[in-house]
Amino acid sequence: MQIRRCAVLFVEPREDLDVDWASLFAGQGAIAATIQWIALAPHLGDEVSVDAAQLAALGAISLTLWQDRVACEAQFGAATITHLLDLGLLLSDAPEGAALRERDEVLRSQHWRPLSATIHMFSRWADMRVDKGMQFPSFEELVENYGTPPGPTIDRRSDGQSIALPQPERARLDDTLFQRYTGRNFDPQAVLPLATASRLLQRAFGSQGEREMAPDAFVLKKLSPSAGGLHPTEVYVLAQRVEGLEPGLYHYQPVRHALEPLSGMTTAQTEELALRMVADQDWFQPAPMMVVLVSRVERNFWKYRNHAKAYRALLLDAGHLSQTFYLLATEAGMPAFVTAAVNEIDIERALGLDPLKDMVIAVCGCGPASGAQNTVEMRYEP
Repeated sequence: MQIRRCAVLFVEPREDLDVDWASLFAGQGAIAATIQWIALAPHLGDEVSVDAAQLAALGAISLTLWQDRVACEAQFGAATITHLLDLGLLLSDAPEGAALRERDEVLRSQHWRPLSATIHMFSRWADMRVDKGMQFPSFEELVENYGTPPGPTIDRRSDGQSIALPQPERARLDDTLFQRYTGRNFDPQAVLPLATASRLLQRAFGSQGEREMAPDAFVLKKLSPSAGGLHPTEVYVLAQRVEGLEPGLYHYQPVRHALEPLSGMTTAQTEELALRMVADQDWFQPAPMMVVLVSRVERNFWKYRNHAKAYRALLLDAGHLSQTFYLLATEAGMPAFVTAAVNEIDIERALGLDPLKDMVIAVCGCGPASGAQNTVEMRYEP
């Protein structure tokens, strides 16, 4: 049997502090520190505790070359090698190791930057409920708990040499910009017209043209920028109350400008899923249409292989799209929202996504405002 180490592995030393009662009663230091080694392997997605002997083996066994198991056991001990194989930190070519080996191969095939893959896999939430009491505390409470905040801006010159700029003249885009705000008080009964939803999807996420850069290598033209013109962000729609659409999940096909039905739901089911997706932020839940931004990493990493900046480019891509969505919603007379406080794992399960291939980044939404102010909204006040 041949074995090798998993493709990506980071190990974090964690320290737990506790009262050392024996030392305390002996008149010595009362606090004791315990070090624990935590292995973070993206193909597993779960933290794994390892000891010093296992750590030594992981540091010596190749992640690329297959090595003889018997020889490794002779060097590090059969119990150590067996345990690491059971954990999935070591992989084997045996049939019983196929599942873990295949997950590792998926990770290798995507060309992730190792640190980016680790950040992504270990920052995902499942069944997280955002503490609503901490979302919008008053500034008085914040100052009381944390002290005075850093100033809203900084000065880099204090010698009077700054150059005053002329005030900009009013232009057409200003009306939309000054009306834009993050909505947190959506009308729970409002229905989004299909024509409005169609314009939002096509202009924010739709393809405005294709170009073949090389044989069978196409890039899209959209109304937002994207690194390398690759536009790796896929869009999934949770329709709660959209005219002419059955409630449920859809995939937006940007070239054909079409919605592909994925899962039909009842109204109660869409409400439950919407709340779960946005981690219990119930001020967003009533939006009649939610949009999930999911990066297809193989599209981006095909060009930017193991690239230090590729992960940032994916986040920027979603940010550009969300703000184009904001502007279009404002144009249509509606507030919008975007949140990264989402339950990625729950979304992956609902959409049937593999987190090593499809990176859930954020959820957007929009809809008519209720007119109430039950939750704070930061609107422009001239």
